[in-house]
Amino acid sequence: MPTARIYQRPKNAMSSGRARTQEWVLEFEPSEAKRADPLTGWAGSGDTRNQVKLAFPTLDAAKAYAEREGVAFHVVPAPVRTLKLQAYADNFR
Repeated sequence: MPTARIYQRPKNAMSSGRARTQEWVLEFEPSEAKRADPLTGWAGSGDTRNQVKLAFPTLDAAKAYAEREGVAFHVVPAPVRTLKLQAYADNFR
């Protein structure tokens, strides 16, 4: 039985926008270890499910999909968003 994790996408650290951070992502766990290709040296495996990422508007929709398709899952809670309040003058102390 395949296993998956459901998580909320974090905010991109390189931008101030919060686009696509409200959606939930279902991502399959790898079922076999990666191994080095003897010719190229690249890491890879025969498992193609780790290339699939499904986006859902709500957590309930992601859970419903996993239950309907028979996929075991665990939910990774979103990190708590903390605001760092500071004045502009604090940059020059």
